[in-house]
Amino acid sequence: MKALIINCSPVRNGATAEMCSIIEAELSQRYETKSVCIDDYSIAFCKGCRSCHNTAKCVMTDGAQQLMAEFEAADVIVCVSPSYWADVPGQFKAFIDRCTPYSNTHEPHASLSKGKKGFAVVLRTGPNMKECERLIQTIEHFYGHLEIECCGHLGLCSIGSKIDVTPRTMEIRDFCRNI
Repeated sequence: MKALIINCSPVRNGATAEMCSIIEAELSQRYETKSVCIDDYSIAFCKGCRSCHNTAKCVMTDGAQQLMAEFEAADVIVCVSPSYWADVPGQFKAFIDRCTPYSNTHEPHASLSKGKKGFAVVLRTGPNMKECERLIQTIEHFYGHLEIECCGHLGLCSIGSKIDVTPRTMEIRDFCRNI
């Protein structure tokens, strides 16, 4: 079984990346893991042309297709996202938009292999869990339209830097035991 862990932040060495490292270490005991950063991929903005509604393919070719190939290769997908103004970072949102060819809201649509399981882990600097819930909803909404089964989520508040992750390590590991 393969697990894909996605750092949805363009910051490769911050708190989100630290959480991805903990998740990968925990999951590598049971899965073949691959960890990627959204910034590893050059993804253009969706042009809204809706051609994919008729063809199930995007008119553009870039990192969006490469990242979707990683989704296809995985059995388990864990999106780890910080809050940027109460939602996922723009780079990850651009990827979500480019996945419209896979959205089950129109026919024809491209499809991933069945049986994939998705998990969301989100963090924010402030103390309000409502903002974490909003990010979880974004990720789970995305999973739903790709027909990835939503299997669990974790929201962590008051995480402003890597140093804030250390006291939460056991909480993250405990969550991973259910993946």
